[in-house]
Amino acid sequence: MIGRLRGTLVQRQVPFLLLDVNGIGYEIEATMSTFNDLPALGAECVVYTHLIVRDDAHLLYGFADLGERALFRELIKVNGVGARMAMNVLSAMPVGEFARCIHDNDAASLTRVPGIGKKSAERLIIEMRDRLKDDALGSAPLAAVVRPLGAPADPVHDAVSALAALGYKPHEASRMVRDIDVTGKNSEEIIRSALQAAVR
Repeated sequence: MIGRLRGTLVQRQVPFLLLDVNGIGYEIEATMSTFNDLPALGAECVVYTHLIVRDDAHLLYGFADLGERALFRELIKVNGVGARMAMNVLSAMPVGEFARCIHDNDAASLTRVPGIGKKSAERLIIEMRDRLKDDALGSAPLAAVVRPLGAPADPVHDAVSALAALGYKPHEASRMVRDIDVTGKNSEEIIRSALQAAVR
């Protein structure tokens, strides 16, 4: 299993990126959030990966952080959810927002993901509820923040992840940040405002 690659970004054309690792070019299908975090061409970056081996192809999927990859691995275990749908979910919403949809039984938000209808959304909610409960994915992967080297910071994502690391459940952390004005604030200011609002 190829779980992580570090190399030079030599090509990017949604949804694929090409990473040169010691002279070997790895073609990786990545989520949109991973694309948004990529550095400039020619820069070094880290991508967490999941390899799927089929009779006709070896497919490498790439993620900006461990939380994304952990959720991808759980999603493809759900009956009727393949790698394509899992990538659509991760490209459409952050991990914390997906966890909130599951916790709040928010099928309407899930149906806005390409390829997910009402029945698929309801099945996801039922099957993913226990997987996301009490860090069932492992040691807080939903709170993982491991960015590719040289990637720009995302203050909102970092703040949600930091709040989750402080002990808030992912959906709670997402709600706390969503309830405040984040305009022009860095991650530390967002965290401070969210915590202040929570104790009012």
